[in-house]
Amino acid sequence: MPSRFELANAIRALSMDAVQKAKSGHPGAPMGMADIAEVLWNDYLKHNPNDPKWPDRDRFVLSNGHGSMLLYSLLHLTGYDLSLEELQNFRQLHAKTAGHPEFGYAPGIETTTGPLGQGLANAVGMAIAEKTLAAQFNRPGHNVVDHNTWCFVGDGCLMEGISHEVGSLAGTLGLGKLITFYDDNGISIDGEVEGWFTDDTAKRFESYGWHVVPNVDGHKPEEVKAAIELAKSHEDRPSLIICKTVIGFGAPNKQGKEECHGAPLGDDEVAAAREQLGWPHAPFHVPEPVYQGWDARAAGKSAQEAWQARFERYREAHPALAKEFLRRIQCKLPTEITSEALIEKAQQKGESIASRKASLACLNELGPQLPELLGGSADLAPSNLTFWSGAKAISKEDASGNYLHYGVREFGMGAIMNGIVLHGGFIPYGATFLIFMEYMRNSVRMAALMGKRAVYVFTHDSIGLGEDGPTHQPIEQLTNLRTTPNLSTWRPCDAVETAAAWDAAIKRNSGPTALVLSRQNLPHQARTKQQLAEIQRGGYILRDCAGTPALILIATGSEVGLAMEAAAELEGQGHAVRVVSMPSAYRFDGQDAEYRDSVLPKAVTKRIAIEAGHADYWYKYVGLDGRVIGMHTYGESAPAGDLFKHFGFTVDNVVKQAQELLG
Repeated sequence: MPSRFELANAIRALSMDAVQKAKSGHPGAPMGMADIAEVLWNDYLKHNPNDPKWPDRDRFVLSNGHGSMLLYSLLHLTGYDLSLEELQNFRQLHAKTAGHPEFGYAPGIETTTGPLGQGLANAVGMAIAEKTLAAQFNRPGHNVVDHNTWCFVGDGCLMEGISHEVGSLAGTLGLGKLITFYDDNGISIDGEVEGWFTDDTAKRFESYGWHVVPNVDGHKPEEVKAAIELAKSHEDRPSLIICKTVIGFGAPNKQGKEECHGAPLGDDEVAAAREQLGWPHAPFHVPEPVYQGWDARAAGKSAQEAWQARFERYREAHPALAKEFLRRIQCKLPTEITSEALIEKAQQKGESIASRKASLACLNELGPQLPELLGGSADLAPSNLTFWSGAKAISKEDASGNYLHYGVREFGMGAIMNGIVLHGGFIPYGATFLIFMEYMRNSVRMAALMGKRAVYVFTHDSIGLGEDGPTHQPIEQLTNLRTTPNLSTWRPCDAVETAAAWDAAIKRNSGPTALVLSRQNLPHQARTKQQLAEIQRGGYILRDCAGTPALILIATGSEVGLAMEAAAELEGQGHAVRVVSMPSAYRFDGQDAEYRDSVLPKAVTKRIAIEAGHADYWYKYVGLDGRVIGMHTYGESAPAGDLFKHFGFTVDNVVKQAQELLG
C-alpha cells in the first residue's frame, strides 16, 4: 500500500504536469494542499464516484478555485468519470477541466468557483440546505439527511468581504456540519500577504461563533486528522481548521514563493520537484498501486447502499414524506400546482396596487403549494414584502422553517442562494432594493452561468422610489440585468403581469429569474384571454388600433399605464397607435421571428420606448427612426410624482414626442 505521502504526491505530479502542458495555471495551491486533501478524501469524505449526485453525499467545495487541478486530480484518482486525457487537456477548448471548476463540466464538481470567497458562501448555503432539509424530513430513528459540507479556502477568499457576510451568518445559524480548511500559505499573486493581510483569522472566526482549530501543520496527516476529529465533535457550530502549508510544496527552488502561485513551474523545476518528491514517473503516469490506494468506488457504493437501506426503512414508516423528499430532491414541481390560476385570479380582482404587493399576494398563494420555497431578504422584508403569511424564520435552534433573515448581506445572500439551489431540495428566493443588486451582482451572474433556478425579488425599481434620492434610485441596473446571458428579467406593469412573472420564475429550471417590482401603485390593465396567454411570451400587444399602426409605444412596469393614457389621447387626435407591454425582453427575444414581427412589425418604424431607467437599452427595439423616453442622468430626491414630471414621464411629453415623430 502506498504511503500517504506518495498518494499526495500523485496530486502534486498531476497538477504540475497539467499546468506545464497547458503553459497556464496555478500549480502552487494544489501542491501545497495535497496532504490535507488526501486525508479528507481518503478518510472522511462520504461520496460515490459511481453516482456523483446521490442525495446524502458530502459536499466538497474548492473555494480557491484557481487551484482547480487539485479537484480534477482528486476526481480522476478516486474513480470519477474524468479521464487522464481530460487532465492532459487542462484549460483547453471544450475540455471538462476548465481553468476554474465549472459546474456541469465534469461529475463531482459541486459548484463553479473562480471569484474568490463565493465558494465559501456556496458552502454555507449547502450547509443551510442540509440543516433545513434534515429538520423538515428527518424523523426519530430515520436520518435520511445527514451529511457534511467541506470547504477549502485560501487567503484571497478570506480577504474578500463576502467571507465576513457568510461567516457571520454561518456562526449565527450554528451550522455544525460545515467544516472549512484555511490554506494559510501566506502567499498571493503580489507576494507575501503580510504586507496587506494581517488579520487574526482565528479570533475573527471565533467572534462569529465558529469553532477554530489553529496552527495545524498541513503537511502532517496526523495533525490534519486530529483537527478533523476535533471539528466533527463540535456539532453546534461550524469549524475552521487553519492549516499552515508551503505553496508549491516539493518544488525546491520555487516553493513558498509567489512564482509558483499563478504560473507553470517550468520544465527544469518540474524535473527538480520529481526528484525532491521521490516521484520518478513520467508526466501523467500514475502507478497502479497508487490508483488502488485512491480508488473510492467500492467504499462509495457501500456508503450509498447503506443510505438506500435507511431510506427504504424511512419509506415504509413515512411513505408520504419519502415521496415528497424524492420529488423535491429531483427538482420536480408538484403535479397539482395551480400557478396559472394566479394570473386569472389577478385579472378578475383588477386591483391597482404596487407590484411588490402583488408579489406578496402571489407568495401567499404559492407558498402552501410549494414547501420547497425558501425565501429571504437582506434586512428589507417589510419593504420587499417577501415574508408571506406562512413564512417561518430559520434559526440555530429550529431550522425547520422556510425563511432566512439574511441581514444586510446582499452579496452573501445571493451566493448562499446559489449554494442552496446547488444542494437541492429548495427553490430559493431573495430580496433587496433593485439598486442594491449591485452588491450581489456577481452572485447573480454565477447563478446564470451555472443555469440554476434562483428567484430575485428586486423592489423599488425606479425614480419612483422618490425621496430617498439618487443613491437609492436605480438607473442602469435594469440594463445590467437584461444583458446578462441566461438571466430572465421581468418588470411587470400590474398585478396580472406580476403573477405571470412568478409563474414563469418557478417553472424555469434552466437559470435564475429577476422580478423587478414597484414601490408605488400601478393601474390595472384589462386584457382578453389571448392577451393573458401572451404575457408569458415576454412582449405582447396590450392596446391596438384598426389596421396598421402609425406608431408603436413600447413600455414596461409603471410606464405601461403612462403609454396607455398617451395612446388614448393620440387616438383622439386621429393617430393609429399600438401599445406593446414588454415585461420580459428576455422572453420576447426568445420567441420565433413570426411572433416578434407580429408584435413589432418591421414596416412600422415610428416607435417610442418609455421606461424610467437607462435609455440606451431600448434602441435595439425602436431603431434609428424611433425615440426613447428614459433616463440619461441619475435621479433626484423628491416625491415620485414630481420626479416623473421633472424627467419627462408624463402624458404630455409622450404625446409631444409622438407628434414630432409622426409630423
